Amino acid sequence: MTATQLLHDVARLFNIQTIFYDAFGRLTRPPPETILCVLRVLGAPVERMDDLHDALRQRRQFLFERGIEPVVVAWDGNPLEFKLRLAHRDAGAEPRYRVTLESGESFEGQCRIDAKTKPVERYVEGARYVTHRIVVPDNLPLGYHRLQLQAGGHSFDSQLLSAARQNYRATDGKLRPWGLFSPLYAFTSEQSWGAGNFSDLESLVDFTAQMGGDFISTLPLLATFLDEPFDPSPYAPVSRLFWNEFYLDVTRVPELQRSPAARAIIQSPAFPSELDSLRAAPLIEYRPLMALRRRVLEELLRTLMMRPAQRRTAFQHFIDTHPQARDYAAFRAKVERERKPWELWAADHRDGNLGAGDYDETAKQYHLYVQWLAQEQMHALGEKAKASGQTLYLDFPLGVNRDGYDVWRERQVFALAASGGAPPDNFFTRGQNWGFPPLHPDGLRRQGYRYYIQCLRHHLRRAGMLRIDHVMGLHRLYWIPRGFGPTEGVYVHYPAEEFYAIVSLESHRHQARIVGENLGTVPPYVNSALARHGIHGMHVSQFCIADPQRAMADARGTVASLDTHDTPTFAGFWQERDIQDRIDLGLLSAADAEIQRRERAAGRAVLVAYLKAGGWFQEEAPELLTVLRAWLSELARGDAYLVLISLEDLWLEPLPHNVPGTWEERPNWKRKTRFSLEQIREMDSVSEILQAIGKIRRRSNNI
Repeated sequence: MTATQLLHDVARLFNIQTIFYDAFGRLTRPPPETILCVLRVLGAPVERMDDLHDALRQRRQFLFERGIEPVVVAWDGNPLEFKLRLAHRDAGAEPRYRVTLESGESFEGQCRIDAKTKPVERYVEGARYVTHRIVVPDNLPLGYHRLQLQAGGHSFDSQLLSAARQNYRATDGKLRPWGLFSPLYAFTSEQSWGAGNFSDLESLVDFTAQMGGDFISTLPLLATFLDEPFDPSPYAPVSRLFWNEFYLDVTRVPELQRSPAARAIIQSPAFPSELDSLRAAPLIEYRPLMALRRRVLEELLRTLMMRPAQRRTAFQHFIDTHPQARDYAAFRAKVERERKPWELWAADHRDGNLGAGDYDETAKQYHLYVQWLAQEQMHALGEKAKASGQTLYLDFPLGVNRDGYDVWRERQVFALAASGGAPPDNFFTRGQNWGFPPLHPDGLRRQGYRYYIQCLRHHLRRAGMLRIDHVMGLHRLYWIPRGFGPTEGVYVHYPAEEFYAIVSLESHRHQARIVGENLGTVPPYVNSALARHGIHGMHVSQFCIADPQRAMADARGTVASLDTHDTPTFAGFWQERDIQDRIDLGLLSAADAEIQRRERAAGRAVLVAYLKAGGWFQEEAPELLTVLRAWLSELARGDAYLVLISLEDLWLEPLPHNVPGTWEERPNWKRKTRFSLEQIREMDSVSEILQAIGKIRRRSNNI
């Protein structure tokens, strides 16, 4: 066996994909050094190629001696089936099972060996093993259970996920819905303090309801670093378990009415002057805005703690019943004291051990207070949406900030020596390094997916629909080991069915629909899995401009839109601003840009002809707003489950919110919406388009 063959054999045992087709259809072989490095990250005892023989032997022995997988899945209440590996001398033993349900009840019995499947015998490092297909005949209730198995004097233990194969689907007979999308930081009212807040999102709920819409969609609302460290990206949260206090509406906090000191700050000459300056700034100034809010919030906390009251009792109850919030608040207080990433802290603190003297207790109390307030205001938002018949559509990001709380506290489920990313494609010819550590597949399984389940529940307590960012990551993720470039990464596979079982369980428990972001270069098996599990895919029409008829067919059952936060806006796309921007960034040559411009012009001509033939307008050269209305109308006429409209497209906003692959080069996540909510309400063109879309969507029954 050659060294390369040996490397690939070991890699396969750790679920590393050693060869793949890239976005250009080219067969790609990651460098051996990359594979070796990722093997180390996954726990293989390999420092150099000479270690591969021992690593292969140890991994094979481990997998066979394990007997059963650490997680097993039963679908739709049917009998559980799984593989049992036993040493040959024990192969004749009759295995018995014991299932302990989530409720604490248990039952046991004799397993049945599947007679339809022949036992498989293999020699592994001199030992003879037999693999049987085992059936636990009892029907299992849905939930998170434990399976214990006794066979041949051996005991095996596994997490048992019993789930519905299809995710939750509402059966209320509601007509085909549509909704509005806007990043919350950008969406403001005249009462906002320089950026959007939870109350502004409630106002968007009201506005959408008035227009006849059904869904409100926004970017992740999770906590971010807004001082030192600093990273305002909603896709690099400090945690996927806590909300962002930046979005608090301070004027709605009940303590404000009982705090003369806080009101004095707000009414002082300096405060409105500074606030007006920040409101007038062309971009969101996160640091000074957060500092301004914090001055008032800290005073409100002092007011709350000054005397016993019902609110103070409620706050103390929150503290007593949320130990993870206490831990998170201590971490944030420690970050504020150190003002540097946790990997640079003293060893004991770095390893998760914080005592009372290691941080400012007042800072810890502040972070507990703002999380309590955020829970209150998120709850109010959810109740507002329900009362008006709206669905809150939240976004579940793929990763978390490497310097954040989740990685510090749950590092066993993260691969710290690697980053998630993407190989080169048409848009990013150099590949992408997203910076966050990937989830460690074995680490997740060892803890029974506890962390992942908590993150889902945090969102689904408030969301009626949840978008899973980069849903391909449930199957495989492109890992870039530390010290390597984005073109040198490798795909690591995950136990996808286990993720789907967990998502299904939480979807049904919270009665929420699930959407999988399946845009870009996605293997066919991912879309097949989404269909099998009743998860909506996504459709973005600007990707299909040259073949609109096929695009309409592809949009069936999806969440369909003209664009997303990661693409050009409708106007920017139509006017080719994105092509020029990629030239300016050095991502596109002049020759390639000319090719793209010709393709874009041809696509525009095809779409205009298609929309005209559909009767949406008569002009040969329609105005841009006419094309927008027609394109949205055609999308609404189709069979998409949900048509999602970017609010800013309605006044032909040319600038995007994010240019993927850039950081300081572009003002990502900082651009304000051009108009306030009060101004939007007065825009006849906006209401006319939305009301027209609503009428089109209501003409036929739900798909």
